[in-house]
Amino acid sequence: MAEPQRRSPFDEPRPAGGADDLRERGFAHYGAERLAAVAASDAGALARLQGVCASLPPDPHAPGTHRFRRYSHAVYLPWRDELSWIPGTPDPVHGTVTEFSHGADDAEHRRGRRALPEVPAALRDDPLLLRLLRWDIEQAMDVRADLRRRPLWVGVHLIKLAVENRDQVAVSTPDCLHQDGGSTGTFTFAHLISRTNVTGGHNVIATPDSAGLRPEDPAAHVHTGFTLTEPLEGYAVHDHRVSHYVAPVRAGARPGPGERSVLIVGLAPYVPQL
Repeated sequence: MAEPQRRSPFDEPRPAGGADDLRERGFAHYGAERLAAVAASDAGALARLQGVCASLPPDPHAPGTHRFRRYSHAVYLPWRDELSWIPGTPDPVHGTVTEFSHGADDAEHRRGRRALPEVPAALRDDPLLLRLLRWDIEQAMDVRADLRRRPLWVGVHLIKLAVENRDQVAVSTPDCLHQDGGSTGTFTFAHLISRTNVTGGHNVIATPDSAGLRPEDPAAHVHTGFTLTEPLEGYAVHDHRVSHYVAPVRAGARPGPGERSVLIVGLAPYVPQL
């Protein structure tokens, strides 16, 4: 008897998205229209963010992977609606860098910590970026009301997967279903900034016990799959309740290079050191 054909996780229907989905299911998919009003008051806002992504430096710890990135972190005080950026460390090559900690599922960087080029100072004051951060924070606090009474750690990550031709492939890290630490207070938000002449880049959301597996692995339990195509379209995950993945990117049908740029925002309670 022939085995039933396994459905691709990328063929699953898209969830409607929203705070209720994030609360009830542990993940949500947001259409671009959800955040259209965030950028509507500033016609050049998205273009500024796209310009920064266009000039992202190569990942200094993964040369030749066609992955480009910047990272900074901040602390948010909910009771004052105040976001304070944590200064980076001087670096002879990149000017300033910020330490970035990887989850346990990242096989590419087992040592866990490394420094990445910092988000430019001008962008840290950009109104669109700040509105996106506050929108993400509000979604997380709607799910976890206790976050309104605690300082929040905010990680801001700009990542571009870019290829020059159809012989190249750009891979995110880790290249498997994973969690970003697995904490009950951790949330990750992703907002597409641009997508030009590429194939791939499919997102998959699965169960926590699927972390470390590929989406096509028979042991993986996939909730849904989707492809971000419109600027500001995105998704959110409540980290301990799901695992997630993004597929590699290749150049599309048109001649010339292709790229996919995203803003990743990680939120977690600020942990006292004493």
